[in-house]
Amino acid sequence: MGDIAFDFEKESDVFEFVVKKGHGVKGLADTGLTTVPPRYIHPPSERIDRKDTIDSAPFLSSPIDISALLEEGDVDSEKRSEVSKKLCEAAEKLGFFQVVNHGVSHEVMENAKRAAHFFFNQPRERKLAYSKENSPCPTHVFCGTSFSPQAEKSLEWKDYLSMVYIFDDEHVRKFWPEECRDAAVAYLKSADKMILAMLSALLRGLGVEIDDSTIRSYTDARAVNMNFYPPCPNPDLTVGVGRHSDLAALTILLQDDIGGLFVRAQDKGWIEIPPVEDALVINVGDTLEILSNGRYKSAEHRALASNTRARVSVPIFVSPIPPTPIGPLPGLAEKDGKTVYRQMLFGEYMENYFGNGHQGKATLDFAKA
Repeated sequence: MGDIAFDFEKESDVFEFVVKKGHGVKGLADTGLTTVPPRYIHPPSERIDRKDTIDSAPFLSSPIDISALLEEGDVDSEKRSEVSKKLCEAAEKLGFFQVVNHGVSHEVMENAKRAAHFFFNQPRERKLAYSKENSPCPTHVFCGTSFSPQAEKSLEWKDYLSMVYIFDDEHVRKFWPEECRDAAVAYLKSADKMILAMLSALLRGLGVEIDDSTIRSYTDARAVNMNFYPPCPNPDLTVGVGRHSDLAALTILLQDDIGGLFVRAQDKGWIEIPPVEDALVINVGDTLEILSNGRYKSAEHRALASNTRARVSVPIFVSPIPPTPIGPLPGLAEKDGKTVYRQMLFGEYMENYFGNGHQGKATLDFAKA
C-alpha cells in the first residue's frame, strides 16, 4: 500500500492509517485483519446483539402507502387525510416508519446503492481526493470515516461520502465525484415531491397554521450520504453507527437487503427495522422534534456492523439552512400547555450537534427550554 508498517494494536497507528492516511475502514478490512483493532472495540453497553431486541409489532407500523399524498388534481381528500393521519401517528409513536409508492423508482434506488459500492471500491487515492483536506468544495462534498474520529473514544466501522445539494446542477457537475453524482442527483430529485408532501402532512397535522413557504424553508438544505460498511471480523465487538438521533428535520433512508438498523422503542428496548423491497425508511430528526414541541419523536438509533458482505445505506438528510429560526411552531406551546424547546437558529443547533461524538439523544438537551 506504499505505507510504513502499522501496528493496529496501537491506537495511534490505527488513527494514522484510517483517518490521516485516508485508508478508511475499507482499507483496514482489505489488509485481511482477523480481529477488530482495540480502537474499534465498544463498551459492552454500546454493542448490538440481535438476541436482545424486542418485538417490533407494537411500535412499527406496516409500510405506509403514500401515493395519495403525491397525486395531483382531484384527489380523494378522505384518502389523503387518512394517509396524513398514519404519518402523524407513526411520528408520535416511534419516529420511524417505512413508506411505499413514494415516487422513487426501483431503478433509481438500485443505481444509488450500486454507485455507493463502486465509489468505495476505488483506490484510496481517489477517495482521498474528497477528504475534507483535499476536497474541491469541503463544505459541500467530503469523504470521511466514523462520525467524529477526533472526538470519539471508540470508532465506528463505517466510511461515508457526504454531498450537500444546494439546488444548483452546475455546482454538482463541478464538485461531486463523477462516479456517483448522476445516481445521487436522480435519487434526490425523485424524492423531492415525497419530502415536501410528507413534511407538509406532518407539520399541518400539529393543528396550527403554517404556510407552504415556511414548510419549504425547513427543506432548503439537503445532503445525500453514501455509507459503506465493510465486512467486519468481529461485529459483536463494534458498531457500524453508534446510538444517536439525527440532526435533520427528516431523514429518507435507502437500505440494502442486509439490514442492521436498530431503533430504541421509547424506554422498552431496541427493535430492528427490517429491509422491505422498494420501501424507504423515514425518521423524524431533532429539528422536527423541536418544531413539533416534542410531539414527534426523533428516535435514537444505531447500525450493526456486518461480517458477511459489505453493506451500504444511502440517506437523504432534509434540513433548514443555518440562518433559519427553529423552535416550536407559533401557537403550539399554547395549544400544548407547555414549552419543551426554545427558539434558536438552526446553525446554533448544528454547531453543537457536530461538536461532539454520537451521544444518543443528549444533543437535544441543548435546545431545551
